[in-house]
Amino acid sequence: MGLAPYGIEESEETKLFLEKIKSEVVDIKDDGSIFLNQKYFKYTYGLRMIKEDKFKSLFGFNTRKEEEEITQTHCNMALAIQKATEEIVIKMVKETKRLTKSKNLCLSGGVALNCVANGKIEELGLFDNIYIQPASGDAGGSLGAALAINHMYFDSNRNYSKEYDLMRGSYLGPYFSDKEILITNKRYKAVYEHEVSFEKLSKKVAKLISEGNVVGWFQGRSEFGPRALGNRSILADPRNPEMQKKLNLKIKYREGFRPFAPSVLEEDYSEFFEGKTKSPYMLMVKKIQENVKLKISKEYWKLNYWKKLYTNRSKLQSITHVDFSARIQTVNKKTNFKYWSLINEFKKITRVGVLVNTSFNVRGEPIVNSPEDAFKCFMNTEMDYLVIGNFLYEKKKQILEYEKESFKLD
Repeated sequence: MGLAPYGIEESEETKLFLEKIKSEVVDIKDDGSIFLNQKYFKYTYGLRMIKEDKFKSLFGFNTRKEEEEITQTHCNMALAIQKATEEIVIKMVKETKRLTKSKNLCLSGGVALNCVANGKIEELGLFDNIYIQPASGDAGGSLGAALAINHMYFDSNRNYSKEYDLMRGSYLGPYFSDKEILITNKRYKAVYEHEVSFEKLSKKVAKLISEGNVVGWFQGRSEFGPRALGNRSILADPRNPEMQKKLNLKIKYREGFRPFAPSVLEEDYSEFFEGKTKSPYMLMVKKIQENVKLKISKEYWKLNYWKKLYTNRSKLQSITHVDFSARIQTVNKKTNFKYWSLINEFKKITRVGVLVNTSFNVRGEPIVNSPEDAFKCFMNTEMDYLVIGNFLYEKKKQILEYEKESFKLD
């Protein structure tokens, strides 16, 4: 999904890949149902998804190893796969509308994390409301099981509401007290400032971010699901054209092509992005507004992977993908007041109510959960500052030295 925008849609290679996918790998029916040709897969009996030799014979190149360079062919393949996925999802959604006549659509499952496809569904205009479960995929099954038992075994009534989201931000994980944070500080001999007033803290951190610093942000209960939503996040200035590269290579230790998501004040959404759908769980990709775009050459769309990546194309460069899209999180004042307040303080300084928001982890590691996790991740990366509750840590002031860990690809 992230690599697809680097593909060239008019390329004969992209068209050939898409043709082979639809003729050999997956049979797509008009109603969106599919039949996968098991000649190319081994997930039913092996520990790998595909038969690599079969895919090589079909598409003409080897499966890429994690240390190998990403080529334009890989980008074109990603685009072809994304196009096929979108076709399936849109056909399925249209059939759902035909069968149910419903004005509402609810999505879950791993493919519902494909934010680009979700954005295409919203653009169809078939539904008044679209809700995507934030823990789509296997993990969300635990929530469904709990609700099922609550209704079936305890005979609990279902609660209907006109509110968009009864999960109210999906902050269902553990909370840590100041006492627990102080224990971590003592264990790691952490040097910190403690600010009693959160208002003063948010003003100070917003200023640090506006000055180009990368901040680990740890507040309240952790998020349930694969996205960091402002409680276990790494934050930065979206206006900085070098920030995407810095975050990928020096903080997250992952491939440089990967885009970063913006967190935007819900009330400021239309100033920066197209569409109207709320996206509190970072599960919808939308285009940036024309006033945010920078002028680019007519040859831009024909550029290769790296040249596209490093072309200045947006006033918010670090959250604008190469196709002028962004995976958006809308931040509501009632749902997460602290995170909203920080973005609002940043807006007062910069006139931009948007922050770069990526999950507080490095590749191959889960999102940090405890103060100890957060401090160790902070010390093992090139983050500049860390905030845990009302405690502020500056990297340069820490007295303990850490040997950098080696992180495997996720």
